[in-house]
Amino acid sequence: MRSALILTLSLACACVPSYSHLPPIEFEDLPYQSIAGQAWPARVVSLPGTAELHDMIEVPELSYVELNPEGKQTIVFLHGLGSYLKFWRYQLDHFAGRGYRVIAIDMIGYGKSSKPASFPYTMEAMGDAVRELLKQLEITKPILIGHSMGGQVSSSFAIRYPGEVAAVVLTAPAGFETFSSREKGWFKSVFSTELVKGTSEPGIWSAVKRNNFYRWLPEYEWLIEERVRLAGAKAFDQYAYAQVRSVQGLLETNFVRGNLEKITVPTLIVHGDQDRLIPNPFLHGGESRELMLAASARIAKSKLTTLADCGHTLQIDCHEEYNREVEQWLGQVAAP
Repeated sequence: MRSALILTLSLACACVPSYSHLPPIEFEDLPYQSIAGQAWPARVVSLPGTAELHDMIEVPELSYVELNPEGKQTIVFLHGLGSYLKFWRYQLDHFAGRGYRVIAIDMIGYGKSSKPASFPYTMEAMGDAVRELLKQLEITKPILIGHSMGGQVSSSFAIRYPGEVAAVVLTAPAGFETFSSREKGWFKSVFSTELVKGTSEPGIWSAVKRNNFYRWLPEYEWLIEERVRLAGAKAFDQYAYAQVRSVQGLLETNFVRGNLEKITVPTLIVHGDQDRLIPNPFLHGGESRELMLAASARIAKSKLTTLADCGHTLQIDCHEEYNREVEQWLGQVAAP
């Protein structure tokens, strides 16, 4: 029985594509494009206000994509830890086609944005960068849609600047868990730049496919290929550092958890019932719905939606159901 299982696993592993033989790809060369292959031109803006606010050595540059600039209502998409704006690939054209002006951002440290060591990488600092971009683009009262880390940034933004957002969609959001000082210390000791840089290709497959998905499809393999090839990028060390610092920022949940009642705008919390990352599986475990229910109960104008058989990255994993739920809800609270 055991030998048969080993043989089965070996055959399965042999079918997994490998991308380590391909040349490295630089962050600035990542192909940002729709499902149909249409390119999304990425724009870059400097954020001197963010640099001054956080006493940075250099002025950070933020990369973003904009679709349907004529739309009357703006949606701003904020990605999660370790990813970039392309993780909204199934949403950008969809919502632009529904009449929304769509902005998708590469958070500082990720994608085609700069990766400065002097940026604090807290959720509040990331919100400050988003806010400066919105002011430069003269966008008032957007809808913030954030995934995981981007969800914690969106919650923090709505708490700090309640008059500057129209609605919030928190997609498998971080920020609701409690982490003790010992748990924070353990996490900081094990999650290092060496860990990020030393992850093997099989490890990347496990981290992306198993931890983030429940309905994995071969069409998602671009996620693996780009991550494997980025390991040879010139700025990969800076990216690894940004990811480690972001994890440290994510552990500081007291501000969001302590102020959920201050989110006064319409809020949709949507998550998958097969989320393997929230709650933290190493420290807490349990069902994500319990965490989301507790948070939703404290936000006056909130709705909680649980999508069946969906993993953590549900905007890809279950993109059709996700788009439908978000679109219907926005039609009730913030239609363009």
